[in-house]
Amino acid sequence: MSSRRQKLLPSKNLLPPLRAWDGELTQRLVQAPGEFGLGRVPEKVKPDSTTSMICGFCSTGCSLNIHRKEGEAVNLTPDPDYPVNIGMACPKGWEALAPLDAPDRATVPMIREERAGELKPLQWTEAAKIFCDRMKAVQAEHGKESVAFLSTGQICTEEMAFLGAFAKFGMGVKHGDGNTRQCMATSVVSYKQSFGFDAPPYTYKDFEDSDVIVLVGSNLCIAHPIMWQRVLRNKNNPEIIVIDPRRTETAMEATRHVPILPKSDLRFFYGLANVLISEGWVDREFIEAHTNEFEAFATHVRSYTPERVARHCGIDADDFRQLAELIHRGKRVSFWWTMGVNQGHEAVRTAQAIINLALMTGNIGRPGTGANSITGQCNAMGSRLFSNTTNLLGGHDFAHAPHREKIARIIGVDESKIPQEPSWAYDQIIDGIESGKIKGLWVIATNTAHSWINQSRARRLLDKLDFLVVQDMYHSTETAAHADLVLPAAGWAEKEGTFINSERRIGLVKKVAKAPGQALADFQIFRLLAEQWGEGEMFRKWSSPEAVFRILQKCSEGQPCDVMGIDGYREIDEAGGIQWPLVRGESLDARERRLFSDGRFYTKDEKAIFLYSDPVDPGEVPCGDFPYLLLTGRGSSAQWHTLTRTAKSSVLGLLSTNDPYVEINPEDAERLGIAAHDEVELESRRGAIRLRAVVAPTVVKGQVFVPMHFRCTNILTFAEFDKYSRQPSYKNSSVKVTRL
Repeated sequence: MSSRRQKLLPSKNLLPPLRAWDGELTQRLVQAPGEFGLGRVPEKVKPDSTTSMICGFCSTGCSLNIHRKEGEAVNLTPDPDYPVNIGMACPKGWEALAPLDAPDRATVPMIREERAGELKPLQWTEAAKIFCDRMKAVQAEHGKESVAFLSTGQICTEEMAFLGAFAKFGMGVKHGDGNTRQCMATSVVSYKQSFGFDAPPYTYKDFEDSDVIVLVGSNLCIAHPIMWQRVLRNKNNPEIIVIDPRRTETAMEATRHVPILPKSDLRFFYGLANVLISEGWVDREFIEAHTNEFEAFATHVRSYTPERVARHCGIDADDFRQLAELIHRGKRVSFWWTMGVNQGHEAVRTAQAIINLALMTGNIGRPGTGANSITGQCNAMGSRLFSNTTNLLGGHDFAHAPHREKIARIIGVDESKIPQEPSWAYDQIIDGIESGKIKGLWVIATNTAHSWINQSRARRLLDKLDFLVVQDMYHSTETAAHADLVLPAAGWAEKEGTFINSERRIGLVKKVAKAPGQALADFQIFRLLAEQWGEGEMFRKWSSPEAVFRILQKCSEGQPCDVMGIDGYREIDEAGGIQWPLVRGESLDARERRLFSDGRFYTKDEKAIFLYSDPVDPGEVPCGDFPYLLLTGRGSSAQWHTLTRTAKSSVLGLLSTNDPYVEINPEDAERLGIAAHDEVELESRRGAIRLRAVVAPTVVKGQVFVPMHFRCTNILTFAEFDKYSRQPSYKNSSVKVTRL
């Protein structure tokens, strides 16, 4: 390790004294990776070929050049010509190959013959037979709907579609949902209700074109470092406004931080809308031509005066007026949100309150504007449109007969095999296990026993199942520890297909490495199981990922996400990714395209809708026994979800810590007798965990923060769900803090 790298990296056993450290380090790594020893290939392994492909971590959708020698991937560098990352990569991107070489890769199918027994290896033919025999036995005893699946935003679009089609049309499974329920369900429902379709309107170029950027519950610097770099490329000297209870890395870099109290968002935005309306700072021409229900919305927010809302939100009333004036003066205002909004008990109405601000000010459909939801997982958008879970393939509706007829005709399946109503959501499937309605569960590329809210209950219920199958890259996940059958899956770069990123850009994943042992691409696992189930003929045309992509194109035809104009994988690759929609015959004359430039939305009358309702208080609030409010979120740009991949990288381990910690305000720490690095206990009504203390003013008095990636975090979280999206509210739990 160079002396320069030693200087920049902290000792692994120390905790960062301030969260600003991570943001500064990430920015240095993105801008000058050579200082960290990244992007250099030793002379003896100089590559003989290079191919570009989309990164498999987050929704940004960066393109990486994979350098190969004698067919083996030896290193990577960011693609300088791709319109998303323009030659940049975040820490996870630089280390995207590292998780493929982990010693705990699942390399053979494994069966647990007794509940407390060890997993034993077996052949794929045996594994496929056991899967089908036992799932059919569960259905024979308890009914077709007694088997469910939990999918992911981490596998390729074609694989998601294969899983959803086989499970629902072949196995007769009705209930299947994805882990995108945990991150993006709120935005899906918000866009559907407001715009008529799940349609994020923006392109990343809008980060560079805005003169006012409003970030709500989004720590962009850490969660999406490349998007933050796009902000830094903005030559308009923009106002950057961060609305977040915590002083995050992004808030530290912003021109204005508005530290509202947690879960006061909806009242805050209604108050802001009231000021804009009362001052006449709205675009009446746009409102009248392109929206419905504005007058009713204006009446609704009239009582949300700055003084009243300021008291509830914990800020000064003048902040409303100043913020409203900044938005009014802006010529190109963009509103961005992510998990701080999505993971709330009234998240849909909060997201729609942000959408309403964009609509009433006419900040949509033009460069540098938009009501823009930033996605989390690499293929969450693919999951939203093509996983066949709560939507029928191509963003269709299970309950709509013409949609069922269309998909049945394209797939070549009897329409009676298509369910006539959508699946249960993730939380309802979990509840179904407790009620005894779900007896068999198939978990694909997600880690329920770690990531699901109120983790102890989730683990207890997994053990209640008659049959649990886990399909994953690793045999060591917390969920695999409960499995009866483990199916070894290939990872990113060991298979091919497409991802769809946050800005609706379809990009290619390519096979540049060989999966270890007997691990198969998820696509091949689904083909094998469909054949064993007796439905091989139904999927005879699903011969390759690109063949399935062609089928999905037909499913999309006539929909807002129509991609019939794409001429296969080669055009996607040569074009630098393609944003949907691209209809048949349409010219691909721009690499970046935003929606609604004509003011026409996807509702019946082509007008957007102002939606609203009265705020409600969260189901759990701090009290005498549990006086502190627990916030959770991204802890570091080097951590990802449940750490199943990022923990495999020694470099990412140096850039972060795998030792759980909690951020505590200095005044609270002093009152509790807690010093930096002390061991403390956090206790909620659901359990207790031990962590190290980070004493920092990044959280205000009465609040504490724990990164979501640590396996202990969700022991504490309170299971509450938005009533429209059924997304969990991870960011509001009451806890007690005790020095040990």
